[in-house]
Amino acid sequence: MGLEEQIEDIEREIAETPYNKASEQHIGRLKSRLAELRERLETRQTGDSGGEGYHVAKSGDATVAMVGFPSVGKSTLLNAVTNAESEVGAYDFTTLEVNPGMIEHRGAQIQLLDVPGLIQGAAGGRGRGREVLSMVRAADLIMIVLDPFEIERYHDLIQELRSNQIRIDVDPPRVSVTPKGKGGISVTTVSNFDLDEDTVAEVVREQGFVNADIHIAENLDIDRLIDGIMDNRVYIPSITVVNKIDTVDDTSMQSVTSELQEEGIDPDEVIFVSGEQDIGLEELKDRIWDKLSLRRIYMKKPGESPDFDEPLIVRDGTTIGDVLGRLGGDFEQRFRYARVTGPSASHDEQRVGLDHHLADEDILTLTLRR
Repeated sequence: MGLEEQIEDIEREIAETPYNKASEQHIGRLKSRLAELRERLETRQTGDSGGEGYHVAKSGDATVAMVGFPSVGKSTLLNAVTNAESEVGAYDFTTLEVNPGMIEHRGAQIQLLDVPGLIQGAAGGRGRGREVLSMVRAADLIMIVLDPFEIERYHDLIQELRSNQIRIDVDPPRVSVTPKGKGGISVTTVSNFDLDEDTVAEVVREQGFVNADIHIAENLDIDRLIDGIMDNRVYIPSITVVNKIDTVDDTSMQSVTSELQEEGIDPDEVIFVSGEQDIGLEELKDRIWDKLSLRRIYMKKPGESPDFDEPLIVRDGTTIGDVLGRLGGDFEQRFRYARVTGPSASHDEQRVGLDHHLADEDILTLTLRR
């Protein structure tokens, strides 16, 4: 029996098996086996494809991938918010290659990728979907672009991402697996853990572990447990954009809002835009900035004015030590102390060390040994 047939049989058995405490261990074993078979199939298909796939060098301070089914207006939106010139047409599959553009916002250079529109079955290779999704996996942020009259396709889009091991808007599971020489499978969990420890052990064994210590630091379900054990998942934040909002009247807007709620999307978190009419584009740039947690640091040489024209763009949580690493050279070896003026400082020109966390629009002066 081929891999495809094995996968179909297991999927059918999972669908037909009622989930309860009595069946939990069996379903856990099936799902773990299913994940392993899908990985083997993906590896085989990738090796057999012979295609070069898509490749765009990452550039700028961060990379955002626009994801959507064909004809949601991604190319028009790309052209509206960047300096790109992507081909636009009123028919499916206009974009056949990955088109990059650059958003310039608050001193940052944010690369925006218009990837070819997905089709259902993309994660399985349809429509060169695997190559498209490989580009998405490398992004810092996913922009999900929806047509206002096809909101219900959001679920299908998320399933394609999940099938390619992309998890959006969640942290990696707090699961650690430490192989050992003997002693079988040992499981330690948080006190309010719902899964049976035998279920955990079965899932782990299906992944090829015979002797291992499993530590689980959160309450989770079987799917998230499997994600925590396997090392091919990527965890990426996302924003949801409804494009072509200029085609929606007040009555239709009520339907759009209701459909978003049915898909589990908070309408207040959605950015409504029109690439055609330049509606909502500044809000979109602001949301991208916020979701990427970008911060501006203005460098100031001793005795000079700060450089407000070309800030150093960093992520939230960046320390003085991280900045020195970014600057390269011998800055780390020559560092004596830094002075910071701005939101992270308790007063102007506060003297700080390597562990000080910087905030947006801090002014930073480095004092170095000669």
